[in-house]
Amino acid sequence: MRQRITFIQDLENSIDPKLLKIDSTSIKAKGLKAAREDRITFSLSELPQEHYRALNACYELHIRWISPRSYETTSPLLSRLSPGLHVFYTPRRDSNTTVLVCPTLKKLFGEIDCRSSNESFTNLPSERFSLSAASQYYQPLSSLADLVEYLKHKVCKNSQTDCLARVSSLLQASSIDIDFDTISHALTLTAFWEFQTWDLDLTNTTPNERLEVGILAPENAIETEELALGGFLTIVGDDTKPSPTLFSFPSRHHPLSSTFKSTLLLPTGLHPTLQLEITSNTPPMDDRSCSMHAHLTLPRSIFADKYQFRDSLFLASKNLSALHYITSPVDLEAPEYAISQWGSSVLLELAPPSPPTNSKFTTEIPLHLRYLAPRNGTSGLTNLELPYPVVFWACTAVEGSKFPMNPFDRINLGYEGLFGPRTMFYHVSPDAGRKRLVNEIAMPVADLDKSQYVEIGTAAVVAVGFLWVLWCLVGVFRRSGYGRVKNVGEKKWQ
Repeated sequence: MRQRITFIQDLENSIDPKLLKIDSTSIKAKGLKAAREDRITFSLSELPQEHYRALNACYELHIRWISPRSYETTSPLLSRLSPGLHVFYTPRRDSNTTVLVCPTLKKLFGEIDCRSSNESFTNLPSERFSLSAASQYYQPLSSLADLVEYLKHKVCKNSQTDCLARVSSLLQASSIDIDFDTISHALTLTAFWEFQTWDLDLTNTTPNERLEVGILAPENAIETEELALGGFLTIVGDDTKPSPTLFSFPSRHHPLSSTFKSTLLLPTGLHPTLQLEITSNTPPMDDRSCSMHAHLTLPRSIFADKYQFRDSLFLASKNLSALHYITSPVDLEAPEYAISQWGSSVLLELAPPSPPTNSKFTTEIPLHLRYLAPRNGTSGLTNLELPYPVVFWACTAVEGSKFPMNPFDRINLGYEGLFGPRTMFYHVSPDAGRKRLVNEIAMPVADLDKSQYVEIGTAAVVAVGFLWVLWCLVGVFRRSGYGRVKNVGEKKWQ
């Protein structure tokens, strides 16, 4: 097992390396103000045996969980996704065990609505998603309580105090990534916590395990495509003092100071409109080609109609430019309970007003709701949650730029594969005033607790109608008797 723990500080909060207490097995420090990323890499032999068969059938598996709580990113950990559980999966060509993926996900994350990869996942077109897996799944998930309990039992064995504490801290994490591919035959778990104060106390008592701790701060990079970090690195168990470091690397994800708000126009009805209010219409670079986009992840109860986005006048009225991608196919008529796939994703290009004046603007995205299955205790309404979209500028890097994997790279996000390999993403952050990155919709639904009156009324109407028809037949029988009535009239001869 290998561990890499990175603390990203602000320059004004950088810790004095003399305050770090390092001995042969541990590193300690008090009051460390920083964002934190933990990356732990396991070999297959170190994982619970029950998951070995499922992982062995995967060519690649990428799980992304994003907290619905509002949080701030920090350089270089800048990429964003909509809140919830995202799964990107490619099976091995020689494998017939695709049915194992959903049971594995249910063991880790609880009773999610996943039947099998063939039924619940949607396909990602490989000719466009060169950097992505073959299929995608999404499930709204607000908490990692089930995953934490599973790790406590299977990894910590309910006895290792340090392990239990670290696993419990995942409940406050802003995001969790789990990555596996058949080439490395290793599983990596990555967790991110936003900026806060830490009391650092890390120990490595196992000779065969590597624990690397970095305390870094962003520096000014020389190249536009790069990010730079400086600070101190320590290999716990090998080093007796921190080693200074300064390095830069190409990065596809970059920060912006602008923000956006996501709201639903009232009344929502069955055809809600998602409004995005963005604080700046100025692209991040003047000398590059840049366009603003919104990537939406829509649960199956909500969908977008791609035919609406073919009208250029309609798009212009909403400050939209074009629909670049939508999951296919999307059934426009089926109710929610008749669909087995998770939902759909949409990539829209926005049309900020010209010329750029660093002023705010709004854009509107029309959506539609599906009829829901009747349920108990709804009082005629139930709340649906629409996760915040990801908003970013996509800018083209200079000719010849390359973006190899960097130490903090994050791929398989669902949208980066829709762009060319020389694309940089400048992320517009959600407004910090919102506590949760979801919009709620009050959706009408039949209440089974009250439907008995409808059922009784329907049965009564049918019974009355049947008796009325029967009474009419009896009246005809009394007047004419049984059998065919023959008309006796004068015959005409020709």
